[in-house]
Amino acid sequence: MFGKGKKKKGDKPEAEEAEGATPPEGAEGAEGAEGAEGGPPAKKKMSGKMLVLFIILPAILVLGGGGAAAFLLLKPGGEQHAEEDGHGKAKGGHGEEEGAGEAVPGPNGTTIMHGDDVVFVTLPEMLVNIQGPEGRPAYLKLKLTLEAPDDETVAALGEHIPRVTDQFNGFLREMRTDDLAGSAGAYRLRLELLRRVNLVIAPMQVNAVLIEEMLVQ
Repeated sequence: MFGKGKKKKGDKPEAEEAEGATPPEGAEGAEGAEGAEGGPPAKKKMSGKMLVLFIILPAILVLGGGGAAAFLLLKPGGEQHAEEDGHGKAKGGHGEEEGAGEAVPGPNGTTIMHGDDVVFVTLPEMLVNIQGPEGRPAYLKLKLTLEAPDDETVAALGEHIPRVTDQFNGFLREMRTDDLAGSAGAYRLRLELLRRVNLVIAPMQVNAVLIEEMLVQ
């Protein structure tokens, strides 16, 4: 009875047999998988498309941001410039409303037009008898414009238009048709008329006498 319970010397313990047993199929694969999961992940190579996008996208973002910044920085200046232009146009419109460049009726039959730093005063048309060839009567038709430096001189002219016209008529009646011939005759006529108008409105002074129309019949 006791002999059956004894183990033989050559027999190995069951634990050792279990340790020496062949592992089941798939065990190595499982261990390899576990080792792969536990270890550091393998580095993947970046594809060509990803590399291009990685380089181009930041450049696009930088350029886009710069363009937006430039737009935001330049826009207020442009608006301010537009406002200044609009303001200048408004001023121009105000000047037009004041009659710059437009002829308006003045006192004693005159017509007044404001120019650049001068005021033009057109006198009523004049028709005067002068001496023609061989003492025959002739007619002189004149349309004159006086160039005044300012509105103060224009006001003085408006008050003295009757006297100015009288001085002009007295001088013109003494003229002959030969006196008005050529550019030299027109030049002398302007000087004489200028001297007479300035004598009437002194101490005010007119800049020039302009002959807009001269007809001798």
